[in-house]
Amino acid sequence: MNNTPSPKPLIIVAEDDHDLATLIATQLEIGGMQSQICHEAAHVERFLKTNFANLVLLDLHLPDQSGLSLMRELRKNGNETPVIFLTGENDEVQKVKALEMGGDDYITKPFGFPELIARIHAVLRRAETANDGNITNNVTTNDDPFGFCGAEVNPQRLEITFPNGNTEGIGRKELGIFVYLATHQNSVLTRKNLIHAVWGIHADVRSRSLDQYIVKIRDLYKRNDLSLDAFRTVHGVGYIYDVKVPE
Repeated sequence: MNNTPSPKPLIIVAEDDHDLATLIATQLEIGGMQSQICHEAAHVERFLKTNFANLVLLDLHLPDQSGLSLMRELRKNGNETPVIFLTGENDEVQKVKALEMGGDDYITKPFGFPELIARIHAVLRRAETANDGNITNNVTTNDDPFGFCGAEVNPQRLEITFPNGNTEGIGRKELGIFVYLATHQNSVLTRKNLIHAVWGIHADVRSRSLDQYIVKIRDLYKRNDLSLDAFRTVHGVGYIYDVKVPE
């Protein structure tokens, strides 16, 4: 029997009131979670570029950017981390706008901590079941074909077609890697980024296992005489899919 405890969910507390942020973080710890406090939107963006979080508690009014604007940027960049908005306003228009933009819930200040913890758990439960139809943690059976280093990847058929006319089947994990790289072009991605995106935050996957899938992808391109120069290893860190933008 595996008695290893499940990892504690990591919650970003994006709140400019330092005392309130610390109080929320303390209550999250009591509730069996861990937290990362960010007092500015820019800090949230930096953290999520290199780390996984299960949920963001997002104040509507941060000093450098509104919460709505920050969530718009996150979604635009492909980050689907669930968001619960914290607002001091009882403004129905703002609340509706937050939900329409992709927010998962909102809670009005002042709030009780038992209610906050219950709301967080409810959103986390929905997030866990939202991807039941996924091929991997980051790919669904309905995703459209896309290009990667000169070949066309088809998620619906688990296939990749090369310019020489060859079509080969690919595994689910290779597909997940293709998708994550294609949606995070021109950015250095750590091995942990890639593992969390494809296998999920709770998966017990070592870097060596990831490297084996990367070798499969490289072999696939090599035997079809197609260059993978744009997909490079960043020594000691991870990988980058470096796509040149036409001038």
